[in-house]
Amino acid sequence: MILDRTNFCRRLFRLYVSLYHQLDHTSEMCYSAQDCANINTFWASLIIEECSRLGLTYFCVAPGSRSSPLAVAASTHPLITCIACFDERSLAFHAVGYARGSHIPAVVITSSGTAVSNLLPAVVEASQDFVPLLLLTADRPPELQDAGANQSINQVNHFGSFVRFFFGLPAATDQVPARVLLTTIDSAVHWATSSPRGPVHINCPFREPLENSPSIWMPSCLKGLGFWMSSAEPFTKYIQVRHSHACTDTHGRMAEVLNVIQRAKNGLLLIGAMHTEDDIWAALLLSKHLSWPTIPDILSGLRLRKLLAFSELEQEFIFVDHLDHALLSDSVRDWLQADVIIQVGSRITSKRISQMLEKCSPCSYIMVDSHPCRHDASHIVTHRIESTVVEFASCLLKATSPNKNSKWSSFLQILNMMVAWEISFQISTHYSLTEPQAARTISEILSSKSALFVGNSMAIRDVDMYGHDWSECIHSFSASMLDSELPFHWLRVAGNRGASGIDGLLSTAVGFAVGCNKQVLCVIGDVSFLHDTNGLAILNQRKSRKPMTIVVINNQGGAIFSLLPIAERTDPSILKQYFYTSHNVSICGLCKAHGVKHSLVQTKRELQDALLASQYDEIDCVIEVKSSIDANATFHRILRKFASQASNHAFSILSRLSVQDSISHEGFISKISRMECSRFRIPLCAPPTLNLVDHECTKFYREGYILSIYLEDGSVGLGEVKLWKVAPFEIHRERLLEIEQQLIFLLHVLKGAKISCFLPLLKGSFSSWIWNNLGVPPCSILPSVRCGLEMGILNAIAARQGSSLLNTLQPQIDEGDKSGRSSKIKICALLDSNGTPLEVACAATGLVEEGFTAIKLKVARRGGPIHDAAVIQEVRKMVGCQIELRVDANRNWTFEEAIEFGSFVKDCNLQYIEEPVQDENDIIKFCEYSGLPVALDETIGSIQENFLEKLAKYSHPGIVAVVIKPSVIGGFENASLVAHWAQNQGKMAVVSAAYESGLGLSAYIQFSCYLELQNADICKVIKSERVPSIAHGLGTYRWLEEDVTTDPLRIDRDPDSGFIEASVSDANRFLQKFQINHNTICSKLTGEQVNGYQLTVDTRGFSCFLKVYEVGERTNDNVVLFLHGFLGTGEDWITAMKAISGSARCISIDLPSHGGSKIQYHGAKDSAQDPTFSIEVVADILYKMIDQITPVKVICVGYSMGARIALHMALRFSDKIKGAVVIAGSPGLKDKVARDVRRAKDDSKAHLLVAYGLQLFMENWYAGDLWKSLRSHPHFNQIVTSRLQHDDVQSLAKSLSDLSVGRQQPLWEDLKHCKTPLLLIVGENDTKFKTIAQEMFCEVCHGLKSGDNLWNEIHEIVEIPNCGHAVHLENPLPVISALRQFLTRLGKSSFPIKRVV
Repeated sequence: MILDRTNFCRRLFRLYVSLYHQLDHTSEMCYSAQDCANINTFWASLIIEECSRLGLTYFCVAPGSRSSPLAVAASTHPLITCIACFDERSLAFHAVGYARGSHIPAVVITSSGTAVSNLLPAVVEASQDFVPLLLLTADRPPELQDAGANQSINQVNHFGSFVRFFFGLPAATDQVPARVLLTTIDSAVHWATSSPRGPVHINCPFREPLENSPSIWMPSCLKGLGFWMSSAEPFTKYIQVRHSHACTDTHGRMAEVLNVIQRAKNGLLLIGAMHTEDDIWAALLLSKHLSWPTIPDILSGLRLRKLLAFSELEQEFIFVDHLDHALLSDSVRDWLQADVIIQVGSRITSKRISQMLEKCSPCSYIMVDSHPCRHDASHIVTHRIESTVVEFASCLLKATSPNKNSKWSSFLQILNMMVAWEISFQISTHYSLTEPQAARTISEILSSKSALFVGNSMAIRDVDMYGHDWSECIHSFSASMLDSELPFHWLRVAGNRGASGIDGLLSTAVGFAVGCNKQVLCVIGDVSFLHDTNGLAILNQRKSRKPMTIVVINNQGGAIFSLLPIAERTDPSILKQYFYTSHNVSICGLCKAHGVKHSLVQTKRELQDALLASQYDEIDCVIEVKSSIDANATFHRILRKFASQASNHAFSILSRLSVQDSISHEGFISKISRMECSRFRIPLCAPPTLNLVDHECTKFYREGYILSIYLEDGSVGLGEVKLWKVAPFEIHRERLLEIEQQLIFLLHVLKGAKISCFLPLLKGSFSSWIWNNLGVPPCSILPSVRCGLEMGILNAIAARQGSSLLNTLQPQIDEGDKSGRSSKIKICALLDSNGTPLEVACAATGLVEEGFTAIKLKVARRGGPIHDAAVIQEVRKMVGCQIELRVDANRNWTFEEAIEFGSFVKDCNLQYIEEPVQDENDIIKFCEYSGLPVALDETIGSIQENFLEKLAKYSHPGIVAVVIKPSVIGGFENASLVAHWAQNQGKMAVVSAAYESGLGLSAYIQFSCYLELQNADICKVIKSERVPSIAHGLGTYRWLEEDVTTDPLRIDRDPDSGFIEASVSDANRFLQKFQINHNTICSKLTGEQVNGYQLTVDTRGFSCFLKVYEVGERTNDNVVLFLHGFLGTGEDWITAMKAISGSARCISIDLPSHGGSKIQYHGAKDSAQDPTFSIEVVADILYKMIDQITPVKVICVGYSMGARIALHMALRFSDKIKGAVVIAGSPGLKDKVARDVRRAKDDSKAHLLVAYGLQLFMENWYAGDLWKSLRSHPHFNQIVTSRLQHDDVQSLAKSLSDLSVGRQQPLWEDLKHCKTPLLLIVGENDTKFKTIAQEMFCEVCHGLKSGDNLWNEIHEIVEIPNCGHAVHLENPLPVISALRQFLTRLGKSSFPIKRVV
């Protein structure tokens, strides 16, 4: 590029020299055609060259004769990129876009006349939003002005106050020094790029001839250009010496501002439009420093932020993305009163937020922006600071430590969480493609490598209101990020919000793509698109940019007016013609005419596919999203109403928190001091209605666990964990052990866990809490265990507040029926259909006489569907048509059998048939063939994750109900989600018990009431008739002969209604007076204490003092030895050891050179003769240690480095090793070269560890790809911190070097002869070690096939989901389960070959 500039200057210089020699003969003219170019051409070349020297290299050229000199000079300049368009308006907006993207002015060249006037809309936008532009408008010379000359208008000050600078150049002449051109350009660009930035206008008259033909002129105008021609610098350099007194003026006005911020009680930070990465970075630092609720506008770049792998750091930021919709609640609007507001950046998009800010006045309102203009439409700004965000943030970070109001922040967090959840839920469960869905899908598809340009009107509002911040963490990582204070990626977002017009948006977006050099996705409405179809001509040129995707939301008109008050008060025909401006223009046809790829999408899947395809295609694409004004308006209204309800619900929960409650920054209100688990066994008075019941048995029992969760203030919450079978049918021992081990695990991890005030929201709050506080994926907890845990915690929160479970979930409702609604729940009776039709019908009649209004009968247990149908017919005949009849087939029929049954009962008026077919894929087909209503039960219970995604296929109207068993579905949060989905679809949500004790039933009664109230709220929004109260499936209470409490729960006939009903107040009293019936308690689970001690192992030349951790009975012959990985310690295994301590004596150690283990050398230490801690030496130390600990064989469990040691011992010391568990381990490297390379790398790392210390070493260590999954774990920082406890760095480095896999002899051949049982465990996302494990498994299986010892066929490979390399830290529960199963199977003759937990 330097060479190109030199060549261009050389051409100018030759002309300059030939003319300069004539300066001594100034009276002479220059007549030489070959030496003297047209002066128009020379002037234009000077103008263009000076622009280039100032960094202005992007020119937007409109065709025209009068501007020919400028156009030719620009197009022939080697460093300048030119783009042309026949429409000056589109071209000018394109220039605006380029300047937005690059922060460098684009240059616009036009001809004279109305060509100049067409620039006005873009000039206005640039002026209003401080976008720099340079306008070079060609003009007629003065003698042709006001003389009727063609294409001549007054262009002087043509744009008035919308430009920062205007200068009218004289027509190109030799009577004016050429320096005037250069200084004018320099001055104009300075004005354009100085605060307040904006457009500048230079009018350039030219006389004919306009083409580059020779003309005669005097060279005297070139005086003073010598130094300029010999350099590449601009003629005039503007140097701004900025003196910032913001931080030094401590006694002035800035000190007052800092004082206001320090005294703030309810502070609020607003982040408006940000234009540079430095400003975004500074705004994030400001948010972290203040710890104030932060409202990011869509144009801030932070509204669609993406979380990096630092979930702990995320908690230091309080983003309130959905305040706009939270403010739909009157209660929230009345409550929200900030006393100090800081706004950085430009205007806020949301009108509701702007109205809220005005309502907060009088308050201290500090506005920070780099320009001096007044952006204060409500006239409420009290402190206006003209400063960049970077300067302001720097000042605050040095000068203030503001107050932090945890309750204020937590309240806004809860509001935001509830509204966000509801918006997400409504958009996800609305199965047609809506405009909010389009906005959300678009925001989710974006990456940090792309940028977003949003159009005006509804486009920007929908993305602002419904855009989704990226939820998945980023795995790219650098070492320096370990100390990063900012855990987010932001997204570049731009829009034309200066004048907020709908003109020129497509052209601006294309310019923005050129300027920012990113893959831009543009979202605009159809009217905006039609307003700027000439932008397609610019798009089609594809110069100097990456491919673009333009999403056009086509509702065939201006949809925004349908959401404004005018729509409710204006005749539809007038709206359609004069406001919506409805059209039938083919967007596909327009794209085809311009040669642009077009895709039409009408469903969510089609939109997702089109967007994904556009990310990889190397061509521009227009995606047209079909919509409807009326449907869009309806869905927006529904969204607003549900958001308002969610906001009200959140506010009611906040109101329950007493003034004395201390709420931390993260919303924590208390801590769990301990949990107790008591196993109970209660007798049943009749056989349960199960498929496999032995009716010859005379005694039946129900078993489970009572969880008692104690908070630090003494409050206690009770929960029930249901065991899976009813005695005398033996509970599957494996399942029982798994439940017990998960409960023991919880005993350990719950101690000290913080209770969040968010938990009663049931909107993802429990899942988030389990992951972030307990550190385990929520789906890894067994459904019954999670149900009991949630029940206990919710009851503990209720007890702490002196309230009921119902009031905790739905605070505005009191049991005293202050709402005017019943707080009683109807109960559906349960009836087994054994016996003759008449006998069953008589039993049903007896239930009706007791007061039941609904009965569920078990079917599909007779000789055939006809026999079941006969029973139903007889029952219906005897109980009459007023009683609700439900039947439950428990998936026992084939499709044909179910259809046969349906044909016989179609006139029996069944409320629904529960799970009629064996194959869930036949459910919809059954609905359509039979026409009978269906309910889901087992189908719901089989879903453990992604409920909404999997429920989507069951939205069919023939499915009228879902039967929800909280203990099967995984607790109240999942049950609430499924119920919410069903109720939104107009289906019944029926809570069903599974022979729970009175403890579980009392919670289910209150939960059922909560769902009834929730359904009433939903019916209000969708304006449907509220369905009558549902009879819930809690009739199993009639089977309880004895209960877990001395004062059983009472469910009786209500004297007023005459029906069997459960009272919420009775259920609450039952819990408050709960006394355990000790006759029902079988045993208690206790958390084993860890016994720590030191063992000394003497070996050749030194003694090794090993730190040992032990849990479990010493008399247990099952001994498990746990070995950690490099940088770990024996404490890594404590939780797992406690969990399986009931099955084994568990021992972990700090391996030599790690943690508390020490080495003592015999005699004088000679570094030259230091022992090598090879894998053989360490294995020998462990062999001797095992001899001291136990006479029996041990099971060796190792992770990573420890796994290699465990495998070595299993292959070498079969006399001591009963079995080995290899977690993310390797038998070594087969290739010698690879071993040499690895040894060198590990030696280098060991050297770095000694040279630079442990902390810097670990930053590099955990920056590797191997740990990308671990970095996303919420306890990652805690794990890293625990690794910093090693105090002997020299020994640690020696261990890294000596135990390098590069020094280890490969064990691949030994695997073929392995006779010790192996369990290989790998993480789902650990691609490298999954491959190694597969190869290892093939080797050991190969050895088995060639041998005769079938008893040894017990090797196993287990893949742990949702984790990477460090499986025991990332997802410990499945690892614990796999270990336990391995222990119990060691004595068996065969193992499963492969399974996924």
